[in-house]
Amino acid sequence: MADQPMHMYGGQAVIEGVMIRGRDYFGLAVRREDGSIELHHEPLSALYNGRPRRWPLVRGFLTLLETMLLGIKTLQLSANMAAMDRDPDAEEGIPAWVMATTLGISLVFGIGLFFIAPLFIAWALNPWLNSDLLSEIVEGVIRMAFLLSYIVIIGRLNDVKRVFAYHGAEHMTVHALEANLPLTVENVRKFGTPHARCGTAFLLTVVVVSVVVFALLLGPPLEWRIASRILLLPVIAAVSYEFLRFSGRHQEAWFGKMIATPGLWLQRLTTREPDDSQIEVAIKAMETAIAADSGEPIAKRMPAPGSDEPPYSPGISSNGTS
Repeated sequence: MADQPMHMYGGQAVIEGVMIRGRDYFGLAVRREDGSIELHHEPLSALYNGRPRRWPLVRGFLTLLETMLLGIKTLQLSANMAAMDRDPDAEEGIPAWVMATTLGISLVFGIGLFFIAPLFIAWALNPWLNSDLLSEIVEGVIRMAFLLSYIVIIGRLNDVKRVFAYHGAEHMTVHALEANLPLTVENVRKFGTPHARCGTAFLLTVVVVSVVVFALLLGPPLEWRIASRILLLPVIAAVSYEFLRFSGRHQEAWFGKMIATPGLWLQRLTTREPDDSQIEVAIKAMETAIAADSGEPIAKRMPAPGSDEPPYSPGISSNGTS
């Protein structure tokens, strides 16, 4: 692997794997049912790396958009691999329209559960609260309670536990990279699963910022409040990103640590301690992203332990796709 660039690498967990976003490429590593590791990489859209990425507020919206679209893409790739493992005779994995429909329903459900439902509950309590400001605060508390409850409930599912373990492996690998250590399982094991730049902290910040933003809209009719919860979501996300960016630049200061601490606490719910095989997958995802950024040849598949297959299959093509 080439000398590690100064770019701040990060990523997310997918089904039985990890995606790492690099400077110009993303790398994906997925553990297949036979024990091998499937590797994939693609160039990032110029939209996410262009000049608008440096504009305040706009960059927050672009980051949210990229996270969603890149997450959907890599989730579909990993889901297709899992589907083909279950049915080796299938010519392709999950159809794109099925994935798009599922994610669309999930998005509507998420907005309804975390933004519209708390609004209706706070609205119903308004006669007893007798204060628009207090109603907004209660709505925010309910939203936070819904978020925590949702994470705790889904965290009990076995498949989600594995995703959370890969999430922890991704964080530990990023820690090792940022400490300039060789990416080995032993070195990655030296670090904990929480990381200050995790998207979990972003969710928490969105909830807090939403209370402030919606408090500025005191008194409108219910239908306008419902519309604001949907239409202002990109604005809230953009402000939240700038808030986290500012605190990240001052993470050694007392207020930076104070802002980061709740997000680190919340990661106790969204990460699990990974096993060595999951750490190995996270390392391969990181190496794939870094190698793609450096223009190095990249394997398409790592054989299972004990396999007679050669360690590397044909690698990167001239256009950067695998």
